[in-house]
Amino acid sequence: MKLYALCKKTWAMSLLIFVLLVSLTPVSQAAEFLSVAQALENQNNTVQTVKGYVVGQPTGTSTVITGSYPNDYALALADSANETNTDKMVYVQIPSNLRSTFGLQSHSELKGKSLTVKGTLTPYFSHPGIKSVTSISTETGGTDPTPDPTEPTVPVEDYYRTAAGKTGNTLKTELHNIIDHHTELSYSAVWEALKKTDEDPANANNVILLYTGRSQAKSTNGGGVDDWNREHVWAKSHGDFGTAMGPGTDLHHLRPTDVSVNSTRGNLDFDNGGTEHSEALGNYFDSDSWEPRDEVKGDVARMLFYMAVRYEGDVSDEPDLELNNTVNNGTAPYHGKLSVLLQWNAQDPVDDRERRRNDIIYSDYQHNRNPFIDHPEWVNEIWN
Repeated sequence: MKLYALCKKTWAMSLLIFVLLVSLTPVSQAAEFLSVAQALENQNNTVQTVKGYVVGQPTGTSTVITGSYPNDYALALADSANETNTDKMVYVQIPSNLRSTFGLQSHSELKGKSLTVKGTLTPYFSHPGIKSVTSISTETGGTDPTPDPTEPTVPVEDYYRTAAGKTGNTLKTELHNIIDHHTELSYSAVWEALKKTDEDPANANNVILLYTGRSQAKSTNGGGVDDWNREHVWAKSHGDFGTAMGPGTDLHHLRPTDVSVNSTRGNLDFDNGGTEHSEALGNYFDSDSWEPRDEVKGDVARMLFYMAVRYEGDVSDEPDLELNNTVNNGTAPYHGKLSVLLQWNAQDPVDDRERRRNDIIYSDYQHNRNPFIDHPEWVNEIWN
């Protein structure tokens, strides 16, 4: 009994000591944010909040500029506002919906300011970075909330890495390899996709029609007079692919158009001249060609450049599509007129609506991009 009592007393004392130790041990609280140094050492694809000073804009793996910023896409953070060593900086990819607030081209005064950034710790420009950013805030508040899902955040900086420095057919082949094997849609799914890719930014209930430029209710898609339908900019008879999944349903060249205007365009090649269309003013046509309105000439050209790169016939059920300098191509897998398309590409540069459309197709549907929207200069590298 004495031994039992002694053991019981010892156990009780041990328990008391343990409780006292636990109560006296300070509880470690997780830091509200990481320093830049910590972010550099933890590129582990976790979502973290990082605080640092804006020191410039990254333009390459080891290059950060401090003025004359070319765009609003990125910024570099460091633990010191005067840091110049890129090894001590973390590169931040700014999502599209935050660029107007935190992009350095728009707000060069942010240099030297303290920012808090929440996002995924992962390399950017082949350098320690923060991507998939969900919020950025200034020292004094000024936070911008989680991104609007209608404005996709798309990491593209590494997308074309293997194409760097290439030209001619070598570049064409490499771009094909990059954009090949996209997620394919059914032809019926194209209806809903176009309602998002071509939504009127001034009226979310409408789409913008390609050739007329008219804003029209999304609900009026169909085959009736004044409805809108699915235009194959690369005419589906040019290669005889119809509406088959792949080239026949590729959103990068499918656009909403007025039914009767689509019918008039038919499978005509593209060229300058003809009679102005009575319903689609600014568009001209004759027996062998169609000329779109000036506002979308470049759009049309870049869609055709995409198709000629994406479809190379290296898969048994896909055509080998090529551009040529003729019209009346019929069912051959060719589309013209190349010399005119090159002029249109230069005449009508890429605009924000094209970029947004490219982003949506990439992030929400096909998961591939039109290289000639991201890099219109590559057109002349391949075809001139």
